[in-house]
Amino acid sequence: MCGIVGYIGKRESQDILIEGLKKLEYRGYDSAGIAVFTNQGLEIRKSIGRLANLEEKLEGQPLHGSVGIGHTRWATHGKPSDANSHPHTDNSQKFSVVHNGIIENYIELKEELIAKGRRFVSETDTEVISHLVAEEYDGDIVKAVQRAVKRMRGAFALGVLTEYEPERLVAVRFASPLVIGIGKGENFIGSDIPAILEHTRDVYILNDGEMAVLTQNGVELMTIEGEIISKEIFHVDWDLVTAEKAGYDHFMLKEIYEQPKAYRDTMMGRVSDDGKTVTLKEIGMTTEQIKAIRKVHIVACGTAFHAGLVGKTIIENLARIPVETDVASEYRYRSPIITPDTLVIVVSQSGETADTLAALREAKRNGARVLAVTNVVGSSVAREADDVIITQAGPEIAVASTKAYTSQLIAFSLFGLYLAEVLGTKDGAWVAEVIDAMHQLPEQVEAILAQANVLKQVAESISKHDNLFFIGRGVDFAVAQEGSLKLKEISYIHSEAYAAGELKHGTLALIEEGIPVIAVITQEDLYEKTLSNIKEVKARGAHVLAIVNEGMEHEVAKSVDETFVIPKTLQVLAPALSVVPLQLIAYYASLARGNDVDKPRNLAKSVTVE
Repeated sequence: MCGIVGYIGKRESQDILIEGLKKLEYRGYDSAGIAVFTNQGLEIRKSIGRLANLEEKLEGQPLHGSVGIGHTRWATHGKPSDANSHPHTDNSQKFSVVHNGIIENYIELKEELIAKGRRFVSETDTEVISHLVAEEYDGDIVKAVQRAVKRMRGAFALGVLTEYEPERLVAVRFASPLVIGIGKGENFIGSDIPAILEHTRDVYILNDGEMAVLTQNGVELMTIEGEIISKEIFHVDWDLVTAEKAGYDHFMLKEIYEQPKAYRDTMMGRVSDDGKTVTLKEIGMTTEQIKAIRKVHIVACGTAFHAGLVGKTIIENLARIPVETDVASEYRYRSPIITPDTLVIVVSQSGETADTLAALREAKRNGARVLAVTNVVGSSVAREADDVIITQAGPEIAVASTKAYTSQLIAFSLFGLYLAEVLGTKDGAWVAEVIDAMHQLPEQVEAILAQANVLKQVAESISKHDNLFFIGRGVDFAVAQEGSLKLKEISYIHSEAYAAGELKHGTLALIEEGIPVIAVITQEDLYEKTLSNIKEVKARGAHVLAIVNEGMEHEVAKSVDETFVIPKTLQVLAPALSVVPLQLIAYYASLARGNDVDKPRNLAKSVTVE
C-alpha cells in the first residue's frame, strides 16, 4: 500500500509523478519515492515522511526523463524508512517495481532468491518482486512479469520498469485497484482516478488477473496468461474541483458540509415521480428471490460497519427479516452459516477494502446472493457483487469518513423501503411518509451545520480531556459507536461507546467527576430508559451533553449539563441527523489539539490488505 502513479510519454515525468502522488495523499502514507529513466539509466529517489521531503531531495537531485513510476507507502512489512520505501529494485538496479498489496508467500520466495545469490536491502515483501522479475527476465519484460506474478500469492497492483526496455511500462492488477489513463502521445497508470485526472478523462479499469503494457503511443491489454483482451473506455465525468477543498480549511470539513448534497444525490432517481415508492432499478432480484430471503448478513469494516449496524435496524424494522452484522475481518473465520437463501450485504466506501472483498467472495462461494453498497463505480466490490447500490457521495478525500457514512445510511433506508414494498410489510401510506421525511433531511442537516459554532465550543472543552464516553440505546447506540470512532481517529482522545443500559454492568466504575459523556437520545420509545441511564452517570459526577430531538429538549435539559437540539424526523431516519453534530465535535476537537485532521496518524483511507 498505498498509492501508485506511472507515466510514459514525451514530457518530463518527475513533475507528473509528484503531482499524481499528491492527488493520492488522502489514502494515507508514511514515505514516498519515484523511479525515472534518465540519461544515466534507471534512477530512484525516495524518502520517509511527507512528499515535501521527497520534493526537497529532488530539488538538489532532479530526475530528467519521460518514463517513470511513483509510490506513496503505508507500511505493512517493515517500519517506515528510506530503505523500505518504494520503488524497489533488484541488485543490478536495472529493474524497478512499485506495489500496493501484500505478497503472502514472500518469505518462501525470498529464501529461494537468497539461495540464488540475491541480496535484499529492505524488510518489505515488495522487494521480492523486483528480484523475481529480474530472475525471470530473458529479454521480454512482459513475459518476465507474467512468470513472476504466477508465482506470487496475495494481493498486488504493480508498476514495473526495466532499463533494458525503457519504451515499455508494465502494469498488473490482482485484488488491488489499478487504472490505466489514455492520453495522446502519453499514457498513465494510477491506483485511483484522481492521480491522473488532471491529464486524461479516459481510463481502462483493470480487473483481477489483467495487465497492461503501456508505450508512448498505445496501451495493450491482456491477461496475466498473455491472452489479448479488449475493454471499453470509462470516461470520467466529474472534474478535479470535486477533489479540492473549495475554500474549506480541511477536506473533512468540506465533506461534512457536502452531506446535504450527498443525501439528495443518493436519493436521486431512486424514488418515483409521485414520491410514493422506491425504484431501485439496479437491484436485479426478482420478487420471488426477495421473498425467498430468510436472513441477511451485513459485513463491513470501521465506519461502514457502523452504517451496517443502523442498516440492521432499518431492515429488521421495515422488512421483518433477521439480520446479522459482522466485522469483515472476522466474518470468514467464524464459519458463518451461509445458505442460498442468505442475502449478504457488503459495505465499503472505496469498494476495495480487502477484508470486505474476502467476505464477499466467501459468501459467493457458499451460494449466497451479494448486494454491495459502495461509493465507487467500477470498484472490485461493485464488479463482483450480484447487485450494487452506488451511494453517489462523490470523492471523499479525508481519511475520516463522513459523507460516505451518511450516504450509506440513505442507501440502507432506500433498500429497507424497497424490501418493505416487495414483501408488503409496510403499507403504501407509511412508505410515502418515510420518503417525504427523507426528502426533508438535506435541509435539516443544513440547520444543524448552521449551529457549528455551538459545537465548536463544546469540542474545545472536550479537547482538554483524555477520556470520554458515548451512550445511547437502540439505533442511538449505533450512532454513538460512530461518534466515538470519529473522535478517536482524528483527535486521539480515548473514547468508548456503550449501550446505555450496560453502564451498570461494569462501566460505571470508570465514571468520575467531570468526565465528559455524550448521550444520543432520539428514540422516543427508549426515551425514559435512556434518561434513567443519563441520571446514573450524572449522579457520579459526569458532565453530560445530550444530542436530542426537537421537542424533547426541555425535559432532557433537567437531567444534563448541555443539550444540542436536532430537527425532528422519523425514528428510523434519526441517525442521518444525530451523527452530524458528532462529526463536527470530532473535527473541532482535533483542530483544538493541533492535529492533522485530514491525515490522522497511522491510518489510511483505503485499506487494501487484510
